[in-house]
Amino acid sequence: MPSERTDRIRKLLADLVGFDTVSDKSNLALVGYVEDYLAGFGITARRITDDTGQKAALWVTIGPADTPGIVLSAHTDVVPVTGQDWSADPFTLVERDGRLYGRGAADMKGFVAVCLAMVPEVARAKLATPIHLALSYDEEVGCVGVRPLLDEINKLSVKPLACLVGEPTLMQVAIGHKGKHALRAIFRGLASHSALAPQGVNAVEHAADLITEVRRRAREIAAHGTRDELYEVAHTTMLSSVIHGGTALNIVPDSCELQFEVRGLGVHEAKQLTSEIVAWAKSEIEPAMRRGHPDSGIEFEDILDYPALDMAADHPLVTFAKTLAGRNDNIKVSFGTEAGLYVAMADIPTVVIGPGSITQAHKPDEFIAIAELERCAEMIERLIAQCEKADGLEALRRA
Repeated sequence: MPSERTDRIRKLLADLVGFDTVSDKSNLALVGYVEDYLAGFGITARRITDDTGQKAALWVTIGPADTPGIVLSAHTDVVPVTGQDWSADPFTLVERDGRLYGRGAADMKGFVAVCLAMVPEVARAKLATPIHLALSYDEEVGCVGVRPLLDEINKLSVKPLACLVGEPTLMQVAIGHKGKHALRAIFRGLASHSALAPQGVNAVEHAADLITEVRRRAREIAAHGTRDELYEVAHTTMLSSVIHGGTALNIVPDSCELQFEVRGLGVHEAKQLTSEIVAWAKSEIEPAMRRGHPDSGIEFEDILDYPALDMAADHPLVTFAKTLAGRNDNIKVSFGTEAGLYVAMADIPTVVIGPGSITQAHKPDEFIAIAELERCAEMIERLIAQCEKADGLEALRRA
C-alpha cells in the first residue's frame, strides 16, 4: 500500500480515537468531524439524530443516488475504560511495533478510519454502483442507533444491494453470528424478621428458582440442541449473569433483581427461548409467591435484543465478499453485530468483514495491526474497481 495512504489512515484513526465516544456520552463531536472531512471532498452526509439530540447516525452516498449500492457500516461508540489498567491514555493513539493502540482501534474505529481514508479514491472514481457509508451509535449497548438509520434506509426509493459490516474479523468473511435477548427479572416479595421466615416471601430464593431453571435449560440445549460447528461455541447458550437482592442477614429479602440472557443460533431463537422462560416463571414461580402475599410477583424488562445473522454460504454476496477479501473461506463469529438487523429490518443481504481481531476488543491496551488496516484498504480498493464496472455487481442484482 502506498505509504501516503497508510499515513492518512493513521492520522484519521488518531483523530477518531481522540473522541471519547463511550456509549453513555454524546458522539456529536465525532459526527461533526466526519461531516467536515467529507465536506472537504464535496460530499454531504445526512445526519439522523436521536430523541435526546445528543447522538446521531450518518448516512452517506457517493455515486449515483438512483442506483442500488453497497453499504460500508460501522458504529462510532466504544466500551468504557473505567477500571482497566492501560499503559497509556486510551484516547490518545500510540504506535508500537506495527500496532496502533487506543480505545476503539479494533472495535471499530479502525474500519471507520480506512473508509474515510479511501474517500478521495471513491470520490474520484466513475462509479456505476454507489458506495454508502453508514455510521451508527450505541451499538455496544444493544445496536440502538442503527435502528432509526435503517428506518430511514427503508424510506429510500432505491434500497442498497448489500452491506459489509466492518467489525474485526481479521478480514475473514463472517456469514453468521448469534442473536441475543437479555432480560431483567424484578422479584417483589414480602419482608419479615428472619426468625419468622415463613411469614415473608423471599425474593432472593424465588430468583434462585429462576436461575436454576435457566441453568437446567442451558444444559439441555448444550447436550441435545441444534449445533453449528462453524461457531466456537456450537450451540445456543443461556445464563444468569447479574443478581442483586437482600439488605441484611436477619431480614427476609423483599426484592431481588436478576439479569439473564440467551444467545441463539436461529435468527429469532433467543427471543423465543426467553419468552418460554418468562412464561414458565409466570406459571410456576409467581403463583407460589402470591400464595405468600397477593402483591408479590415478578416483572420482566428488556435489556437488549438483536437478531442473529445467518447468510447462506453460497449467497452471491458471500462469493462477492470473498473476492474482495482475496480468500475463499468463511466463518461465523461469537459476538453480536448490527448485521442481523440489516437483514431483519431492511432485507439487505449482509456479511461481517473488517480489520483487527475481536480478541483485542473491550480490554486494556486495545490495538489494531497496521497491516490489518492496509488489507482493509486493499479490499475497499477492489470494491471501488467492481463498482466502476457497469456489470461488476450483476450477480448481486439478480439475487
